[in-house]
Amino acid sequence: MDADPLDAAAIRAALGARAQQVEVRVLDRCASTNSVLLDEAGSARCVLLAAEEQTAGRGRRGRRWTSPRGAGLTFSLARGIRRPARELPALPLVAGVAAARALRALGISGVSLKWPNDLIARGGKLGGILIETRSRGPDLAAVIGIGINWRRAPGLAARLRRRLASLDELLSPCPSRNDGAGRLAAFLLDALEDFEARGLASVRGDWESLHAHAGRRMRLRLADGSEVAGIAEGLAEDGALRLRTRHGVRAIAGASVVSLRAA
Repeated sequence: MDADPLDAAAIRAALGARAQQVEVRVLDRCASTNSVLLDEAGSARCVLLAAEEQTAGRGRRGRRWTSPRGAGLTFSLARGIRRPARELPALPLVAGVAAARALRALGISGVSLKWPNDLIARGGKLGGILIETRSRGPDLAAVIGIGINWRRAPGLAARLRRRLASLDELLSPCPSRNDGAGRLAAFLLDALEDFEARGLASVRGDWESLHAHAGRRMRLRLADGSEVAGIAEGLAEDGALRLRTRHGVRAIAGASVVSLRAA
C-alpha cells in the first residue's frame, strides 16, 4: 500500500485560507483529471481533482504523460477566468511561475521553466503543465493540469529516453504529495487572481528570471512543421517567446523545442 496516499481532507488542510474556495476530490483511477473536469465545465465551482493513477494522462500537443502509481503528483484545477480569450495562451506561463513559487516555498531551489510549460531541475524535467479551456456563459472555464515527478521511478527515464528529475532527489525529507497539492493549488489561485487583475504583467518578470534557456540558441519546430532558430530573448507582451533570428526578432506563439546550445 502506498505510504503517501492522496487524501482530500489533507489536501484541503494544506490549502490553508484557500480551502473554503475549493472543492477537493481524489480519485483512485481515471483516464485524465483534465478530461473529467472539462466534462464538468458548466459548473461555477472551483474544483481540484487529484488522481493516484491516470490511464490516459496527456501533455502538450497530445503527448502522453507517464506517471507510475504513487510516484507522481497529478491533479487538475478548474476555475473560471475573467480575461479576454486572446490572453489565455499566457495561462501556462502563469501556472509555471505559480508552481515554481510553490516549490520554492517547500524548500526547493534551482527550479526553472522551459517555455512554454515545463518545470526543469538539475537539467531534467521535473513536471509539466497542460491548460485546456471551455466556454462558460460570459466567462471561460480553464482546467489547469499539473504533473510533478514526486519520487524517482526506476527505469522511467530510460523508457522515455529523456532526462528526468524528481522531488525526492531535490529535497530530503520529501514532503507529502497532499501537502504539495495544497501548496501548489494555493499559489496557483493567487497567481490566477493577479492575472485577472493585471494580465501577463503579473508574472512576466518572474517568468523571464526563471527561464531555463534565456540567452541560449534554440531551434523550434512550428505547428506547420517548419523550423526556426535564434537566441531566446524573453517574452513578448502576449506571452509569445521572443527569438532573435538572423532576420530580426520574431515572436513565436506556439512551437516545440528541437535543440538547444550556447549562444
